[in-house]
Amino acid sequence: MKLYIQNEKFTEIILDSLGEGLFTVDKNFRVQTINRAAERLLGIKREKSLGDFCKNVFRTVRCYGECPIQKVLEENKNVFDLENEMTHVSGRRLKVQLNAAVLREENGEPIGGVISFRDMTHLEEIHKNLFSRTNFYGIIGTHKSMQEIYDLIEEVADSDSSVLIQGESGTGKELIANAIQKTSKRRDKPFIKVNCSVFPPDLLASELFGHVKGAFTDAVKDRVGRFEMADGGTIFLDEIAEMPLQMQVHLLRVLQEGTFERVGESVTRKVNVRVIAATNKDIRKEMRAGRFREDLYYRLNVIPIYAPPLRERKCDIPHLVRYFMQKFSMITGKKIKEIDDEAMDLLLSYEWPGNVRELENSIEYAFARTKGKIIHASKLPPNVRLNTRCLGETAETFKGQSLPETSELKLIRHTLEKVKWNRSKAAQILGMGRTTLWRKMRQYGLLEG
Repeated sequence: MKLYIQNEKFTEIILDSLGEGLFTVDKNFRVQTINRAAERLLGIKREKSLGDFCKNVFRTVRCYGECPIQKVLEENKNVFDLENEMTHVSGRRLKVQLNAAVLREENGEPIGGVISFRDMTHLEEIHKNLFSRTNFYGIIGTHKSMQEIYDLIEEVADSDSSVLIQGESGTGKELIANAIQKTSKRRDKPFIKVNCSVFPPDLLASELFGHVKGAFTDAVKDRVGRFEMADGGTIFLDEIAEMPLQMQVHLLRVLQEGTFERVGESVTRKVNVRVIAATNKDIRKEMRAGRFREDLYYRLNVIPIYAPPLRERKCDIPHLVRYFMQKFSMITGKKIKEIDDEAMDLLLSYEWPGNVRELENSIEYAFARTKGKIIHASKLPPNVRLNTRCLGETAETFKGQSLPETSELKLIRHTLEKVKWNRSKAAQILGMGRTTLWRKMRQYGLLEG
């Protein structure tokens, strides 16, 4: 039975003015009305769809089992904000939110149903962007390579397998280790960190496995090693490629058998520890040179992770800059919340040989020099500010120290040439006063006349 609607033309005008898609069906689920928004959202034609079964027209994932109209008829209760998918005539899937209600005659007899829906696809994209993982357990980055690391960390959360993190110095390998531990099933157990490069070879064994009184000259009492401290939890071995070959044998035994002896003791002890190792060296090169055991490499490299250098993910620089600005704002109490476009351009064009650590140091440097509320290009460190790529020079790291005269002369000359000998601009780029620049130009014979 066709739905009776008073003043049908006026009602059609009202329905077509709605931004939401809307359609009605009779009790046999045949389409009776479709508004203009529904036509637009789904790419359908009203005249071709009227009288057809609604499942043939709207092709939602709920048409075959969880039909909203059927649900409201059975439960005698309207449905609100039900998530669903509809299909555009092009085949594109639309995320929608729909409402469904029963249409009744005056005597209460159901004669069909009405469904309104709105496209939520754009909101889903906005949600995805807003909540993309820019800060994953302290790791900052949205680049694809970083998202893959986040995914891998979450996927291996239930694993006790060894992890080997490789990457250049300053890429955040320790942060990755922290994230692995925080997401693991051992997150409530001890997490012990050891930098293998800071201990002399004869003390590293004691540091890792402990010693007994009298084992060597300074062993005045028994000492528990880091592996025992980490029992049941995780140990992070940073700079693993610096570990002496003899110590590598002991580590291999722990990984294979879960046993070790303290220095000066013959008692075998058992330990249950997950090992995360990291290095900034090329392990395969170290193996070829005979400095790293191949069998240990394969024991450690069960789950390999590569920390990409900052120059390979420059889209993350603005996120990192904002993060470090917030950090140093809290530390220093300075209300610096902005960085100008020129400064950001310099940060984006620099190659960052020291990676994220160097970027953090650069923002800290800028904070120390900035008196106002905005970081300007003139407040960035010299190596970033001079943008060596533009100058055609090999990158040099100044770290706030004076350069040798020959290098300083070259830099001043290049800067002056770059700005067509405009002293004010050159002084700003070089981060010095005009008087200082004039004095140095005089010192180096760069003044005319």
